[in-house]
Amino acid sequence: MRKFLNTLSGRFLILTTVFVLLAEVLIFVPSISRFREDYLLLRLERAQIASLATLANNGMVSAQLEKELLTNAGVLNVVLRRNAVRQLVLSSPIPQPIYTTYDLRTDTTFDLIRDALSEFFDPHNRVIRVIGNPTQDAGQQIEVTLESAPMRKAMIDYGIRIFALSAVISVMTALLLFFAVQRLMVGPIRKLVHHMSDYAEAPEDARRVIDPSASIMELREAEEALKSLQKQLTGALRQKERLAQLGGAVAKVSHDLRNILTTAQLFADRMENSEDPAVARAAPKLIGSIGRAVNLCEGTLAFGKAEEPPPTLTRFPLKTLVGDVIESETLACDGAPVTFLEDVPPGLMIRADTEQLYRVLSNLVRNARQAIIATGKPGEIEIGGGEDETCWWIKAGDTGPGLPPKAKEHLFTPFQGNARKGGIGLGLAISAELIRGHGGRLELVRSDEDGTEFIIRLPKMVAAAEYQDIAAK
Repeated sequence: MRKFLNTLSGRFLILTTVFVLLAEVLIFVPSISRFREDYLLLRLERAQIASLATLANNGMVSAQLEKELLTNAGVLNVVLRRNAVRQLVLSSPIPQPIYTTYDLRTDTTFDLIRDALSEFFDPHNRVIRVIGNPTQDAGQQIEVTLESAPMRKAMIDYGIRIFALSAVISVMTALLLFFAVQRLMVGPIRKLVHHMSDYAEAPEDARRVIDPSASIMELREAEEALKSLQKQLTGALRQKERLAQLGGAVAKVSHDLRNILTTAQLFADRMENSEDPAVARAAPKLIGSIGRAVNLCEGTLAFGKAEEPPPTLTRFPLKTLVGDVIESETLACDGAPVTFLEDVPPGLMIRADTEQLYRVLSNLVRNARQAIIATGKPGEIEIGGGEDETCWWIKAGDTGPGLPPKAKEHLFTPFQGNARKGGIGLGLAISAELIRGHGGRLELVRSDEDGTEFIIRLPKMVAAAEYQDIAAK
């Protein structure tokens, strides 16, 4: 039973019964008041008939007949006012003093309800006086005295009948509404829950996506919203599965490529000892490039594990790092009409992870270079830097064609924010993640027909543990 009461159907049944009973109570109060008024008016009418019969005999009636007339009228005394004369027409002994007087000629609806409830809940037998207007203009006023106990008993009997009828109506109404709600609401809701449970067992199965069929508008909207959510989730799960498979393949390739680059690094180390001055000058840069490639492979392996290594913060001159990026990308231009500009103060020292920041800047500059080369027109790429009271900032801008609209919508989303044809959309996503690891932000400042500009903001405030790490280095 308790389990049923905790269901939507059980609670609706209870609420329906309560509301119907409440409505019946609101009907009962004026009904019992009306019943009392009719009861008293009937006693006045019978008393008037009895008094007219007495007057017709010039008031000459026997005591036995007078008692019968009063008993049939249900009153103790009858006073009739005729021709401005107040006359006691019928009388009998009054068992107790008159408790109160009710004038039906002046009572309002509120007065009638108040008096009815007062007498309904008063268990004592009172003698009351009732004043009213005679019917058929048989006088100016009629007064009767009567006992309240018979009237209260009649009111109780009437109330019991009303409540019994109300209970039957309430139960019937509640049952009808219960079955209607079961058919129109609870059934479709259970069906919706069943679809949700069935889909949860295998969310990657597109056949389990709900097919909206409810006829009720609100439930139909809920089913359509659930269908949209399930389709998005199924697509996302499929994409994640493909990404997981791709991540496994990339991890294997990166692992093998790291071994190959390690071997190449050994040969590059030997080139440093070459007697050829040109080879000796190129060897350090070759070693640095191979070292970055090895670090990139290791970083790719870490990304495949859904974790990027935390940045190792050191202080270094930004101008040197920017120079390395520009020099590396200049070599990759292969004669293309791309001009590199650098606007970094010589004494600007920043605190960041050199390898990670190099990857970010290299990715931004490489994207810009490839976008300019794709146009076949000359272009410029500029890297600037500076600082304020709270952060260091680095700007990377170009005069290329700007980003396509689709790339702007999913700029930092993996595999969706590819800014050029043939790209896979990982570079900017990884770059943004690396900058977030520094507590900073990578933002797109502008992108239009005049070019594209990104800004990197690195906060100056770091945790105490990071200060200790910096001091140790």
